[in-house]
Amino acid sequence: MFSGVRDKVAVVTGAGGNLCSEMAKGLAAEGAKVALIGRTGEKLNAVKQAIEAEGGTAISVIADVTDAEQVRAAGVAVMNAFGPCGILVNGAGGNAKGAITTVNSFVAEELHDEPGELRGFFALDPAEFSRVVVLNTTGTMIPCQVFGRQMAENGGGAIVNIASMNSYTPLTRNSAYAAGKAGVENFTRWLAAYLAPAGIRVNGIAPGFFPKPDRDGPQSDRHGNLTERGARTIDNTPLKRFGIARDLVGTLLWLASDDASGFVTGVTVPVDGGFVANSPV
Repeated sequence: MFSGVRDKVAVVTGAGGNLCSEMAKGLAAEGAKVALIGRTGEKLNAVKQAIEAEGGTAISVIADVTDAEQVRAAGVAVMNAFGPCGILVNGAGGNAKGAITTVNSFVAEELHDEPGELRGFFALDPAEFSRVVVLNTTGTMIPCQVFGRQMAENGGGAIVNIASMNSYTPLTRNSAYAAGKAGVENFTRWLAAYLAPAGIRVNGIAPGFFPKPDRDGPQSDRHGNLTERGARTIDNTPLKRFGIARDLVGTLLWLASDDASGFVTGVTVPVDGGFVANSPV
């Protein structure tokens, strides 16, 4: 269906995760040769085996996207295995408990010397806050340098950065993650203008709520039962459901294909069931 993807070398960072593993599989199913990059070999190999079981082609490369030397080494490994990168999906990112408040807004109890389990803004760990911002922003910038250079030397390519609904609407409790993902969306627009003369298109996807299956989370538990926060989320999502990883694949393939979106650059597409477009008022 997406002929502009076939036989391209596609690099996916964060490829062992719930969302990016599905996106990697989607690229492989369209005929791309996929390089899976992440920090956990076991997770990457599971995705690699799933791709190969369906007749696709993939390699796994262990690298921390915030470490320039490791990403440069990954670039060499991809070049040696497949040739220059033509599609880059920057999916590595994440959050940290120490950078998340346990309350939605200020309460007087957070001023106490011993607030117990309560963690307000004034108790956030600056190191954890910084780590989250760096992971999401610098962890996007470094792969763009390494694999974007391969694209520039080869005459062009497509970069797809994974932002978030937090890029537009900072969710309660998640200040560091929101700041990081807002940075990803802004960087996507900046890089799109900068790399246009090199024939490289740069776009983004902003996923909505995609709970991890079989795991307790802020939206639902491992059995699919909604939390109070999850119920509020569904109430404010026009399509009245959470996303599943497969929901992202069509948008990714469209943005990755020069045939399908060759005149599209500098945009970030929300895939969120209408959450960002909706007002609760």
